[in-house]
Amino acid sequence: MKITVNEDQCCGAGMCVELVPEVFDQRDEDAIVVLLEAEPGEALHAAVRDAAAGCPSASINVIENA
Repeated sequence: MKITVNEDQCCGAGMCVELVPEVFDQRDEDAIVVLLEAEPGEALHAAVRDAAAGCPSASINVIENA
């Protein structure tokens, strides 16, 4: 799995950070998503998929089998 984020599209809701803080964070100045781990371990895959599916601005892209 490989993850990319679109910072320009992010609305700063922070749901991804709440679900998977090992993979996502937010900038202090504007709450925009920061990707901490582009290729997380398998144990985090389900949570990352949930974060991507729940992102209100659809800013998280998950590429399977990357």
